[in-house]
Amino acid sequence: MKTDAEGRSRIDLAIDGITCAACLGDIETAMKRLPGVVNARLNLTSHRLAVTFDAARIQAGGLTGALEAIGYRAYPYEQRKVEADEAARFYLLLKCLGVAVFAAMNIMLLSISVWSGEGASMPPETRDFFHFLSALIALPAAAYAGQPFYFSAWNSLRQGRVNMDVPITIGVSLALALSVYETWRHAPQAYFDSAVMLLAFLLAGRVMDQAMRRKTRAAAGNLAALKGENALRFTPGDRETEENLVLTPVAALAEDDRVLVRAGERIPADGVIESGASSVDESAITGETLGKPVRLGDNVYAGSINGDGALKLRVTAAGNAALIDEAARLIDAASAARSGYVRLADRASQLYAPVVHLAALATGLTWYFFLGAGVHDALVVGISVLIITCPCALALAVPAVQAMASGAFFRAGLFLNDATGLEKIGEVDTVVFDKTGTLTLPEPRVANAGDIPPDLLDLAARLAHSSSHPLARAVVRSAGAAPALPDARETPGMGVAAPFGDGEAWLGSAAFCEIESPGAHADASAIFVRHGARWARLLIRQTLRPDATRVLDHLRESGLNIAILSGDRPEAVAPIARALSVESWSGGLKPAEKIAFIDERVAEGAKILMVGDGLNDAPALAAAYASLSPIDAVHLTQTQADAVFLGDRLAPVAAAIAIARRARALMRQNLFFAAGYNVVAVPFAMSGHATPLFAALAMSASSIVVTVNALRLRGPGKAVTHLLGEPKSSGNEPARKASSPKPVAAPSA
Repeated sequence: MKTDAEGRSRIDLAIDGITCAACLGDIETAMKRLPGVVNARLNLTSHRLAVTFDAARIQAGGLTGALEAIGYRAYPYEQRKVEADEAARFYLLLKCLGVAVFAAMNIMLLSISVWSGEGASMPPETRDFFHFLSALIALPAAAYAGQPFYFSAWNSLRQGRVNMDVPITIGVSLALALSVYETWRHAPQAYFDSAVMLLAFLLAGRVMDQAMRRKTRAAAGNLAALKGENALRFTPGDRETEENLVLTPVAALAEDDRVLVRAGERIPADGVIESGASSVDESAITGETLGKPVRLGDNVYAGSINGDGALKLRVTAAGNAALIDEAARLIDAASAARSGYVRLADRASQLYAPVVHLAALATGLTWYFFLGAGVHDALVVGISVLIITCPCALALAVPAVQAMASGAFFRAGLFLNDATGLEKIGEVDTVVFDKTGTLTLPEPRVANAGDIPPDLLDLAARLAHSSSHPLARAVVRSAGAAPALPDARETPGMGVAAPFGDGEAWLGSAAFCEIESPGAHADASAIFVRHGARWARLLIRQTLRPDATRVLDHLRESGLNIAILSGDRPEAVAPIARALSVESWSGGLKPAEKIAFIDERVAEGAKILMVGDGLNDAPALAAAYASLSPIDAVHLTQTQADAVFLGDRLAPVAAAIAIARRARALMRQNLFFAAGYNVVAVPFAMSGHATPLFAALAMSASSIVVTVNALRLRGPGKAVTHLLGEPKSSGNEPARKASSPKPVAAPSA
């Protein structure tokens, strides 16, 4: 249990007994009625209930007691216990499905013999014997295979509620009872095959649904597991050698700990490289399949795999603060949230039970009293109505698409913050970008590194290690992994000096390095290095993301309008806008002015996607119709964004729009099909044209159709696959004169 900044308590509970979307409404409504409960949200994927409450008014025991009162068992959420319980339920469903299918196959063999013998040579005694054998197989098989439905229905009725398993239980029970009655009175028809096959189809649908939910939940669990269990930590002291290494659980690492990561090992925590150089595989984090060269001063992330060189890291994010943990939290938050389509399906599912029971009862009574049917035929028609209207397709219509969309987002390097974002991103017609840290890489580089003599560039890097100035950090990132110079002295705000060779070396401002008339360079920040009479000027710029031009061209081809809103000065924004062929741009904007621009466009009917990363972008992200943010953005900006993306590329922005558009179309198709199915199936069943077996087949087929339709959303689509597949620059290589066919750089903000 945790306490937030406002003094409210939050507890995560694992819930047993959830079988359908209607359970969600029952649980959340029951929780919100309790005094002191501020909010309650149930994640249908993980069966985790997050409750925020006032501990002074209600205790955790009161929450679990209220849940037990409505038929659900609750206990503190523990990932391993929940996974173990979920696996046990899944294997029970598999066993029930196996029994039902085996029984159905044998009963169908007997039924086929009865059907083929009607009106022919089969004597009534043989037919009755086959019905008797069918009963011997069906009754124990149905008793075992129907457990998931019977216990759920009983618990629901015991608490005075009706869930979707109640009509299923009634339908199966009536079909079996009617079949036993017909067998007893030597009637020509029995429905053992229909009852058992109904259970088989229902169980098959539930197994598929359970498997899909487990696969979706596994994404966040697998992310957390990527950190590994142990790390080699240096014990505190003056000497950090192999003898001072201690095997430490990853969970016990603290910020500023030093750890050693050998070649081939998984990086245990987010950190910055203090010594060593290597290549890391960040495919689990960014989706990039190529190795990324890293060196002194570079950031690396938990879950990445170290390549061919040993690295010593200083831990910068310990515990659950690593990037990979943040990604897992985003997956969980997105799966817990519900979009407008899901809420619509939930409301429809909650209305299902009373409406269907009344419809089935009215149908049976109408056939018996007004259409002259006997008790047998009226019951058969009523049972068919109960079965054929099961809203499994409606309950799966949107969650199935959301599950596939979450997987497609993950593979494209995206994480949803809010499930509603999937719909909103798919509706946008305008994309507004911030410049610094969004269109450009967040960390500046030495733009003219290729023009500087290598020995001076190396000297600059060795001096820069002793400075905390941001421009010095840019030199370290761009120039290499040379060791720091001993006896270096920093003059705050001016530069660093150190003995070197037969003289003194300086890195800093022109005045500090005693360089006269170095010349001006309006579009970049400059830092100077000098040794003796030799000196060089290092131009520090924030460079465009490597695929920015291609992505913006693709967005325009997709019919989207593009604009740039930046807080940086206009002369810094202008070259970026020209390079990207963006006509609508503004610089020097305050947060209120960005919001005013967005409000003006909204008034004209635009639906804007805002992409930004800075603190000053958070209000604009909140004001926009939909929003995206890089994963390295400030926390407040991330919380305002509908989704965040990984890596140095902009391709995930294009992928997000493509996936969201396809997901929105598939959701609408599934909802249309689920509604259309009931419009056609219910009158068909009420008219007496559907047997219980046919009803079971139709109901299961409807669930399969919406699930298969959702499976079409397995990736971002061909439109952006080429963008995602292109290799990205690691951002660590020194800039070269001909490194890009269209070299454009933005000055540091």
